[in-house]
Amino acid sequence: MSTASWPPVRVVSAAAVCAASLLALCGPAVADGPYGIDDLRGAPPVRAEGTLDDRGVQFVPRPGVPEPPRVSALSWAVTELGSRKILAAKDAHRPLPPASTLKALFALTVLPRFSQGTVHTVSGRELAGIESGSALAGLKEDMPYRVADLWHGVFLSSGSDAVHALAAMNGGWRKTIGDMQATADRLGARDTTVESADGFDTPGQFSSAYDLSLFGQAGLANRDFAHFAATKTARFPVDGGRETHGIQNTNRLLVGSHGVTPYDGLIGVKNGYTTHAGNTLIAAARRGDRTLLVTVMHPRSGAENAVYEEARALLDWGFEAAPRAAAVGMLPAPAPGGHDPGTGNAVPGGPATKLHPAAAGRSGSAADTVIMWSFAAAGAIAVAGLGTALWWRRRRPDRPEGGQPS
Repeated sequence: MSTASWPPVRVVSAAAVCAASLLALCGPAVADGPYGIDDLRGAPPVRAEGTLDDRGVQFVPRPGVPEPPRVSALSWAVTELGSRKILAAKDAHRPLPPASTLKALFALTVLPRFSQGTVHTVSGRELAGIESGSALAGLKEDMPYRVADLWHGVFLSSGSDAVHALAAMNGGWRKTIGDMQATADRLGARDTTVESADGFDTPGQFSSAYDLSLFGQAGLANRDFAHFAATKTARFPVDGGRETHGIQNTNRLLVGSHGVTPYDGLIGVKNGYTTHAGNTLIAAARRGDRTLLVTVMHPRSGAENAVYEEARALLDWGFEAAPRAAAVGMLPAPAPGGHDPGTGNAVPGGPATKLHPAAAGRSGSAADTVIMWSFAAAGAIAVAGLGTALWWRRRRPDRPEGGQPS
């Protein structure tokens, strides 16, 4: 027969119910933490997993937050880099040809491997492998170029000849493609398949608006990448000698050309175009202490500058919406300490989370903190209940052994 009396049991049961209720109340905070402190104040619920895999525009309506602009791009994403929140997106994981925005991945892979002052003499063999119709920086065979000059050719002129020269320094075209794929995998870019180091249309080559966002985030964390991505003009060697000529970045939103007004606060990153891919763009802008990253793939409007004007509209919306917008997903935090598999040197971004990007919408540290406090509170309630039970036992010493109160 039980020796427990009913009042202590009721007290302990009440404590258990309070603890369970507290844990239940803490549950939504764990899921909604990354989406803003106001998410529990009447805002529509946000699915922490799977949202970015859904088709169409992903956006969480909230009071005081305007809807994203309607643009013609097949795929796009708007990310606040400080918080890593993806504020809105359309078909973020749709695999599409990336064109020269893939050169951002090329730079992430190869840029850390060579000093900017290193001199490389370009061979005829390197230039012979360039696809017809590719954009060129104007390299000449048997001429020496500094690595910094070659990167100006990559970022400003989108030159496939500069990519070929740097890939040759890296051990060859096929090796560089393999290295780029390894970098994409390390960053968590699961939608990217690399078949050509310069982004030229190649069967089986794909990326996504989400993956381009990963490349932009990792690139802007690297000083040299950020410098080249923001460079508007540079002097490029002529025939490998001291004579130079001016080159201008082909990113019209950065420099303002061909009828496009430069965007206030733009800091790069990379534009692209091929017949199959259409126009593609990774664009980042900073205003005050807020940096936004927009990726746009294949606008369908037919307008000449659609990729730039649609990126402008998305950036404008992002700066207006960011203070109160909820997230539809999160970019994984670049982990420090990653190393290049080919050289052992540190690389930007480091090893990324292995979670699928759409499932990266929860903040582990915030969740752990809430859970810790929940269990601490539950423990305190349990201790209080036990103390009450012991007090009751001392108060009723004459109750029958094993019986109920008389």
